[in-house]
Amino acid sequence: MKSNFLQRAITGVIFVAVLVGCILGGPISFTILFALISALTINEFGNIVNRMEHTRMNKPISILAGLFLFLCFGYIGVVPGANEIFIPYLFLILYLFISELYKKQPNPLNNWAYAMMSQIYIALSFALLNVLAYHSSATESVSQYNPILPLSIFIFNWVNDTGAYCTGMLFGKHRLFERISPKKSWEGSIGGAVFSIIAAIVLSHFFTFLSTGVWIGLGLTVVVFGTWGDLTESLMKRTLGIKDSGNILPGHGGMLDRFDSTLMAVPAAVVYLYLVGLILA
Repeated sequence: MKSNFLQRAITGVIFVAVLVGCILGGPISFTILFALISALTINEFGNIVNRMEHTRMNKPISILAGLFLFLCFGYIGVVPGANEIFIPYLFLILYLFISELYKKQPNPLNNWAYAMMSQIYIALSFALLNVLAYHSSATESVSQYNPILPLSIFIFNWVNDTGAYCTGMLFGKHRLFERISPKKSWEGSIGGAVFSIIAAIVLSHFFTFLSTGVWIGLGLTVVVFGTWGDLTESLMKRTLGIKDSGNILPGHGGMLDRFDSTLMAVPAAVVYLYLVGLILA
């Protein structure tokens, strides 16, 4: 038990240090890190769904498509309006469909479904980090990289997880979603939200490009959708009959286990900030 805790602690510290360092390090380290994470996560997803009978998701092309989608969003972030960059990605998606005509697989529908799920559930979510990272005004043709918004998603997730765990251990009595995650409680979720509001207030003090109210709203958005993301991945693992999605991170499971909250929180954060921009415009 002690060695497992130590393993988890060391892995966790390295994981956080690499993530924070690459996000703050600039657009190149940010792009390399999350392009790699996208590829590894799609590969892991393909590994677990391909265990099912009559399922052979095309992993190489799905990984290539996911990588390209992330790079496309990054390019659009740097050079707004260069939409032609997406054309090769569309060809990759067409290939995923057309190739099944020649593979003679027993259930091509499964292969199509999981390949598309890898793009919508994983690739698109990571690609949208670029929307948070790059900002431009109406008079600028090139965007500026700002690491704070993408980093804040992870900060809110970490604060929420830690606050929910501590509060749930102390006060948790009412199960949040017992059918899928027996350990989560309403008390823990409320505690995580309270800690996230505090984190939002702290962030608003140092980073004033968003108001305190908008920061709090962003924090609560990440809490709600991050929790749904966690539950969604738990439902997927229960359906597949597995405990962890992988073992690439010692003591922490796989990439899906570490980024389950992020996969829901990032798209929700983009929508929230877009709506706030419309309201405040």
